Amino acid sequence: MVSLTDIKREVPAAEELLEPSPGALMRKRVFGHAGFMIGATALGIIVFVAIFAPWLSPHDPFDQQLARKLIPPVWYDHPKATWDHILGTDALGRDYLSRLFYGARISLLIGFSAMLISGIIGTALGVAAGYFGGRVDMVVNFIITTRLSLPVVLVALAVVSLVGSSLTVVIWVLGLLIWDRFAVVMRSATQQVRGLDFVAAAEALGCSTPRIVMTEILPNIANHLIVIATIEMAHAILLEAALSFLGLGVQPPDPSWGLMVSEARGLIFFDAWLITIPGVALFTLVLSINLLGDGVRDITAPENRN
Repeated sequence: MVSLTDIKREVPAAEELLEPSPGALMRKRVFGHAGFMIGATALGIIVFVAIFAPWLSPHDPFDQQLARKLIPPVWYDHPKATWDHILGTDALGRDYLSRLFYGARISLLIGFSAMLISGIIGTALGVAAGYFGGRVDMVVNFIITTRLSLPVVLVALAVVSLVGSSLTVVIWVLGLLIWDRFAVVMRSATQQVRGLDFVAAAEALGCSTPRIVMTEILPNIANHLIVIATIEMAHAILLEAALSFLGLGVQPPDPSWGLMVSEARGLIFFDAWLITIPGVALFTLVLSINLLGDGVRDITAPENRN
């Protein structure tokens, strides 16, 4: 005679029969990835501040009042420190918190725009070289080698000094100089995907080359593209800061973080916070972008989909 206990042992539990849905698995991967959450949160705050800078800024970032110059931040034990200027003021009496908020706009705009330009150029060259091979690959390799022989900072300094410095010039110069990593990685990734069965099946069905590239190649190398895009965006932000620090990037009175560091370099031994605050902002932005990119890559990687 079969007992009720024996039946319970043989019948699996209901939760064992139900597999987690793809949405539940994705939420588990997203919220379980500490790096992704930290990067997304920090970058989200910076983007929010950049978008709503006109409403969040307590003062006009361009308003100069020498009577209130070099007011220290509120955490300094100083009689001039006031909550009206939480991060103090610079040497021209401009509110530092307001300039920091508006500086986030410039950094994100330059980083994203330069990454987009370089991504289009590098991805097109890399995919073409990896898919077609042969002479196309040789030509693209020659172009990549030529680009790698040119030092980015020196070429950017030369071009900006000759053409003139402006926000548009900086974006285009950086976008046209940092595409090489896109091309190298996309070429290698495309070569790996090119010989797989689903690409051969699409070719056998008579699919056109653009359709194969758009529907079969690019979706399967998107993880690599995301990581390189975040790296190059952070790279572009740092290059812009370096150019602005040298006086050949964003020009005054625009509140670029690199320019803020440059304007305060003469006061580094007396008012170090003038350099520390935009420096920490740059560090946080670059770190958050890299953490976000690594997290997206880990979450969407096929080997982690379990």
